[in-house]
Amino acid sequence: MLRILKTLYVQVLVAIVIGAVLGHFYPSQGEAFKPLADGFIKLIKAMVGPLIFLTLVNGIGGAGDLKKVGRVGIKALIYFEVATTLALALGLVVVNVVQPGAGLHADPKTLSTAGIQTYATAAKHFTFTEFMLNLIPDTFVGAFDKGDILPILLLAILTGVSLSQMGQRGKAILDLSHGLCNVFMGIIGIVMRLAPLAAFGAMFFLVAKYGPGTLVSLGKLLGCVYATCGLFVFLVLGGILRLNGFRLLPLLRHIREEILLVIGTSSSETALPRLLQTLEKAGCTKSVVGLVLPAGYSFNLDGTCIYLTMAAVFIGQATDTPMTLIDQLKILGILLLTSKGAAAVTGGGFVTLNATLAASGPLPVSGLTLLIGIDRFMSEIRAVTNLIGNSVATLVIAKWEGELVETEALKKLRGES
Repeated sequence: MLRILKTLYVQVLVAIVIGAVLGHFYPSQGEAFKPLADGFIKLIKAMVGPLIFLTLVNGIGGAGDLKKVGRVGIKALIYFEVATTLALALGLVVVNVVQPGAGLHADPKTLSTAGIQTYATAAKHFTFTEFMLNLIPDTFVGAFDKGDILPILLLAILTGVSLSQMGQRGKAILDLSHGLCNVFMGIIGIVMRLAPLAAFGAMFFLVAKYGPGTLVSLGKLLGCVYATCGLFVFLVLGGILRLNGFRLLPLLRHIREEILLVIGTSSSETALPRLLQTLEKAGCTKSVVGLVLPAGYSFNLDGTCIYLTMAAVFIGQATDTPMTLIDQLKILGILLLTSKGAAAVTGGGFVTLNATLAASGPLPVSGLTLLIGIDRFMSEIRAVTNLIGNSVATLVIAKWEGELVETEALKKLRGES
């Protein structure tokens, strides 16, 4: 029993349960425990930028063959586009079949927009030009200061390509980069010991602040999003794995600690440093993991895509706004573009949804108010689905490239042992 309790995923699971129970019975204490989660997430985010940079630099600089790097990048982007399109389409189908917003009859004119002003302001600047400019940091160090993944990816690619072209002259810098990467991994290992405490604080605050009442009022939409994400993971991602000779359940067991960490903190970034190591242990080479996984965190947000289509159509149903098939396909087309920029804008999914509603025409932006209460609960399943989707993408692309190393974990993923 004591041996089981020493494992991280069991500790996080126990912390989640205790936090939820105490949050229900002592709601007035919720705010006091929120800093436990906030502090942990800040610590992880402080490590994520440098770790992504060093991992990607090592992967590109050490690969030697820039054509191979370009080939992996192109395959990854094509995979991301196909996967996210399937996620958007699945969300659209389910929300039309179940119609979770039907019967609410919310009047857009009476909905207060006070709680969404921040997202509305950010959405005004959410243009293609702004998105492209967000890729370029003001200074090299500034990219790490803001913590945005996309500018860090750009700098890492440029640095890795430069080192690759230097050949032997860049070897000393690459060796230093490898050493620094190990240092940051060591720091992550120390910080991860605080994960159960962070999960406890996050769940305590979540349940204390929102309580079960919010879940009941909009539970149908919440249930639809969870069910659709489940369908996507087991049918779509499971099918992709099967076609490539892998099995889903062994993969879920392999990344179970990362999944529970995301559930506990509602942030997929907290699991990124460990996931880099976990996928390498599964047999994926460092170069593929270092390139595909960080890029996936920006462009392969399957859970977010499911939520975006369902939330948009839900608002139409809840406010009795007529929507033709053409209207819905228009939203789908807009989301194919705007969903790729969710990671580049502060506010993520809400900003993207605001920009999409504003561009779609008939849907009232004020309908976002309906989602504020349960958005925090839905962020967990979005983050978990994103995590699993990027794990599948990395594994599959590694196989396509012949970049898999035979390990015991890889045999289990194939169902060989």
